[in-house]
Amino acid sequence: MRVNWSYIKMIFLLSLVVFLFAFSSSKNKQRAITKPQVKFIGDNNLFITNETVSKLLIQNSKGAKNVHKETLVLNELENALKSNPMIKAAEVYVAVNGILSAEIEQKTPIARVSTNASYYIDDEGLYMPLSNNYSVRVPLVTGYIEKNNLKNVYKVALKISEDNFLKKNVIEIHQSANKKIHLKLRQCKFLVQLGHVSFLDKKINNLKAFYKKSQKEKTLNNYSKVNLQFENQVVCTKI
Repeated sequence: MRVNWSYIKMIFLLSLVVFLFAFSSSKNKQRAITKPQVKFIGDNNLFITNETVSKLLIQNSKGAKNVHKETLVLNELENALKSNPMIKAAEVYVAVNGILSAEIEQKTPIARVSTNASYYIDDEGLYMPLSNNYSVRVPLVTGYIEKNNLKNVYKVALKISEDNFLKKNVIEIHQSANKKIHLKLRQCKFLVQLGHVSFLDKKINNLKAFYKKSQKEKTLNNYSKVNLQFENQVVCTKI
């Protein structure tokens, strides 16, 4: 009876591959997690530090350096990171070599509330605490502000953040008790009475047209108030 050595070699090689894969997979699962590596996506200005993120990861993985990979629940770690009010998005993963890594996207502040409480409003209209690590220059928000009702000032702050003229010139957003908005401009004596946030784009276009004309005529410092509350009108009060 002839022995088919080619067939036996094929079975042996296949068995060896299966064994090595199973062995490697088992070892990989048992590999201890190393010190977390943190990468920040986007803006280089860090409101939350690398060390803080690492601490959050280690605390929520019950000592990430000593936890086996198979015991980590990555979704739970991501949710723990996203619960931090400085973090907008987080992705956590473990590499084959056992390195626990996190990619972090921070929130983007567009205005800073300065009343009896101080905090940022982010680009989604949500609360964001101040950072001990970094302070960003954005318009101040003053007046009657409720943390759970930022809709009006957010709409104005977002418009400012998206418009080069406003970003350059607006230094303060003030909301009165009746929800009317006033703006203060850099190096201008007059107060801009924006009123309610309806027809905001039209009002801003009127402000730009007035500013450009007055700047050309060198009359910007002749006014104490610029009222944009009336449709298609800019009503100015002279000093």
